[in-house]
Amino acid sequence: MTRFGFQIPNFTFDVPDAELFGKVVELARTAEGAGFDSVWVMDHLYQLPPLGGPDRPMLEAYTTLGALAASTSTIKLGALVTGVTYRNPALLAKIVTTLDVISRGRAILGLGAAWYDVEHEGLGFDFPSDRERLDRLEEAVQICRAMFTEDAPTFDGKHYRVHGARNVPRPIQAGGIPIMIGGGGEKRTLRLVAQYADMCNFFGDAAMTRHKLDTLRRHCAEVGRSYEEITPSRLATMVLTQSEEQSSQMREMLENAAGRQSATGFNVGTEKEIISQIEELIDAGMQYFIFNMPLSDASVVRRVGEMLTERFET
Repeated sequence: MTRFGFQIPNFTFDVPDAELFGKVVELARTAEGAGFDSVWVMDHLYQLPPLGGPDRPMLEAYTTLGALAASTSTIKLGALVTGVTYRNPALLAKIVTTLDVISRGRAILGLGAAWYDVEHEGLGFDFPSDRERLDRLEEAVQICRAMFTEDAPTFDGKHYRVHGARNVPRPIQAGGIPIMIGGGGEKRTLRLVAQYADMCNFFGDAAMTRHKLDTLRRHCAEVGRSYEEITPSRLATMVLTQSEEQSSQMREMLENAAGRQSATGFNVGTEKEIISQIEELIDAGMQYFIFNMPLSDASVVRRVGEMLTERFET
């Protein structure tokens, strides 16, 4: 079954700070009513450069998600994705379990190796090597899984440890909170997905999607796990256009500005073109599509959600 998520990547709404969260709630409730399956926020403490950089507003992810849990009723909630460097994994497991309780079973744990060195340096977080961050990710996902599913787990790793860790109340979701690992690294990240995750998330066009999923299948076979247990998801920025000519101009602009490979993280087109692009990605094996629309208001979110649910019957 094809499902769709909505990511809120920025909080620049041109309203006073006291009204920021009201706009976030409006977007989340609109997405919920329009048929989106999930709402996501970024786990960043500085805004990213393409969206204005550190001088633009950025709300802390899990405070925001907790408040959204109390402001919505059916839509799933998660961070896309949580940087492993920002929180002790046992504390993170407790935070996400609390989100699951507040939302009555709607939390998803998105977890990744973190990458934004600027905010690490600015806010005093250590930023280890790529290899160490991936080592930390592997330990963190095991601790979180254990705390979601076991009464008092013990884990002794190189970077993290828990001893008889209690996590009460337990997650609402039977079997524990689903875990998504973000990133498309073929040697290490996708192998971690095969070993530990319920979902993966990366970006790319149909050809890249097919290649990444073939790699994931190979890792699953090597670790003795069924590929069918994992839901592949894709993050992209959607830009709706009024004509095919406008679509072509926008794609050219994005390729010139971001490079051809980065431009595969966008879906640009008329409604008909967008649907065709999604169908191509479904044929490549993608199941779960998460879109952000940084320049769009609630009316566009509603229009996109209704378009997707009507065509794909989510």
